[in-house]
Amino acid sequence: MNARLIDHLVLPVADLAVARSRLAELGFTVAPEAFHPFGTANACVFFSDGAYLEPLAIANRRQATAAAKRGNVFTARDLDFRKARNSQGFSALAVATGDAAADHARFRLRGISAGDILEFSRGVKMPDGSETEASFRLAFAGDEHAPDFFLFSAQRINPLPADRGELERHSNTVTGLSEIVLSAASPDDFAPLLEEVLLAKAGIEAAAVELVASNTRIRVMQDQDLESEFALAPLPNAEGLRGRAIIFKTADLAVTEIILAANDVAFVRREGRVLVQAAPGQGVLFGFEE
Repeated sequence: MNARLIDHLVLPVADLAVARSRLAELGFTVAPEAFHPFGTANACVFFSDGAYLEPLAIANRRQATAAAKRGNVFTARDLDFRKARNSQGFSALAVATGDAAADHARFRLRGISAGDILEFSRGVKMPDGSETEASFRLAFAGDEHAPDFFLFSAQRINPLPADRGELERHSNTVTGLSEIVLSAASPDDFAPLLEEVLLAKAGIEAAAVELVASNTRIRVMQDQDLESEFALAPLPNAEGLRGRAIIFKTADLAVTEIILAANDVAFVRREGRVLVQAAPGQGVLFGFEE
């Protein structure tokens, strides 16, 4: 069976306006804001490899809290993450699926279900002002030892518009995801969870776990090993599974550097990558490589 496609990454932010400004400074084209029926809102960044970033904010806290109490896993996990991590970071990874109900049944059978399936619709506004509606069905997976990170499969019942050409063109020349970097004290503890969601075999080497999705790779490293490669200082509390960095594929790294410099975004060059540390509106390290 082929490994799953990474559909999107959930990036909680305190304020969508701040996130939009920061992402624009980084050279990304940001879609118009969209609102969920359970109190959250996003302003996504789409890529030509089929994946996207979902900066996520609380639009209506009362509505979000009520949804969480009713068993909405997505909202409940988001609120818990914000309480623990100051409303900003990288909280979830979603894979694309054609049958979320089957995934939910499999997650329950394997003992990794994080809660009830979720189905919802939301409006989508395109850059030309046109509007449509997208519908989704989500199946959640998690580990009780990883409260700060979860995974889910996303089925697009009524999909997002296929023609997103304008939204997929970015001045920093990013075309998609290159690598997703997670951390854990014992990376191999979470290999079974990742394997089950991604439908990919984990490779374990030198205290790290690596899996290859159909459009990127995922690496789980020990927290102390992130400093030398990514200039990431160890976390004061590194238990569980944590989202630490997102590395993007860029068509021209020199152009990426020019965009960052022109927008006064600080960066460092390391091991063939350009690295930008987390900032308000950008909750984890972003890296760029050809």
